Amino acid sequence: MIALKALKGASWLVFSRFMGRAIDFIMLPILARVLTPSDFGLAALAMSLVLIIDTILEVPIAQALVRLEKIDRKHLDTGFTLGIIRSCIVSLVVLVLIWPFSLLNDEPRLVPLVLFIVLGSVAKGLVSPAMVHFMRQLGFVQTFIMEFGGKLCAFAAAMVLLYFGATYWAIAANYVLAAVAALVISYILAPYRPRFSLARLNDFAAFVGWYSAAQLVSALNWQFDRLLVGIGSDKASLGRYAMASDMATMPTQSLIGPALQSVMAAFSLIGNDRERLKHAFLKAARFAMLISVPACVGISLTSDLATALLLGPKWDDVAPYVSILALAVLPIPYFQTLYSVCLATDRPFLAVKVNMIDLCLRLVLLTAGFFIFSVLGVTIARLVLAIIMFGIYLHYARWLVGVSIAQQTKNLWKIGVAAMMMAICVEGLRMELTTVNLPALYELAVVAPVGAFTYFLVLFALGLRLTIGRSRMELFDRY
Repeated sequence: MIALKALKGASWLVFSRFMGRAIDFIMLPILARVLTPSDFGLAALAMSLVLIIDTILEVPIAQALVRLEKIDRKHLDTGFTLGIIRSCIVSLVVLVLIWPFSLLNDEPRLVPLVLFIVLGSVAKGLVSPAMVHFMRQLGFVQTFIMEFGGKLCAFAAAMVLLYFGATYWAIAANYVLAAVAALVISYILAPYRPRFSLARLNDFAAFVGWYSAAQLVSALNWQFDRLLVGIGSDKASLGRYAMASDMATMPTQSLIGPALQSVMAAFSLIGNDRERLKHAFLKAARFAMLISVPACVGISLTSDLATALLLGPKWDDVAPYVSILALAVLPIPYFQTLYSVCLATDRPFLAVKVNMIDLCLRLVLLTAGFFIFSVLGVTIARLVLAIIMFGIYLHYARWLVGVSIAQQTKNLWKIGVAAMMMAICVEGLRMELTTVNLPALYELAVVAPVGAFTYFLVLFALGLRLTIGRSRMELFDRY
């Protein structure tokens, strides 16, 4: 029953993120054709500073409340108060850092842009804490309404600004207005009368402490490459790299990330039963990789077609970056599953350790790659880092839930074989189509269904089956 409730919740979250990405897909070609890579680079640089501060100072109010057996009004008040404090600190830190940051990059336009973008981070910290009631019941319809409503309002506003020549301000407005609209919608869906209190601070303290440490390292991990490219090269190069990175991470952001919010809630319900947790982790990891692997491999194989179709000819240089980075994000869903278990079982310190290892390797590999091969070197270094980190994820999953590396490999090998057969089929088909010289849209319309069909056909031939019933939902091996 828990599995089905988690599946329903995950379905709504995935649908929410999918619809949000659908809006992005509509907006992306418009922005790419109106704005220049330099505009995207400037916006990416401003966003990097804000997102690092925002991530480091994030207070996991919803996650902290989900893991509690019972919550009362004082828990909500404490969560709201922590959100207010967090938003104030984010604003102050940005005010302190924005001037030296603009001087370091020799870009005075960063000052007003960052000051505007930080309003979105402030709004994110003030969402109604009463939304947690829906999460605890594994019901995420309200989350869908909040997220999609915010995206829709932001899209409309960004298009209006773009029409009046707002350039890179349209990108910033999209981020800020999505957060503000979601904030308003959250209080409509989950009414809550704000009240200042820290009466239940002890229930947050230990969790927030380790979580904040993990977020500090995670923020540096996720934004270090953009800061490195932004400081060491021109804005146009950063714009191309940021665009490629965003395209490559779409599968994990759109599908796996939101789905695992409900999985974490399900993990919390069985956290004290080690055997059930072990099986739940294997199932969740398998589902995550089942969906993300073909998406990432498919993007890598058709990066030139996707960039030509979505971005236009002035972004042709992005395709090689997308091809490499799409493979570099393959292990991320596995880590997201592991991370959900860490939070659900009150072991955020493990996430800190893994992120610290990632950061140390990232600082060395990405810096070396940039100084040897510039932006291309950074993309290659990220792929090397991903391979190393996947082995580390396997090791820590064994320690956390008691699943041996052999069991984890057995859990995933059929997905790997199916992905390799899909790659061979798609590459062979594309070689045959070179003589036909089809437009990008038509070629993508041919190879994408063939690749997907090959992937699932191989899985079926290897005996992988999906069972959905009233009380259970799982993948199983027929042989």
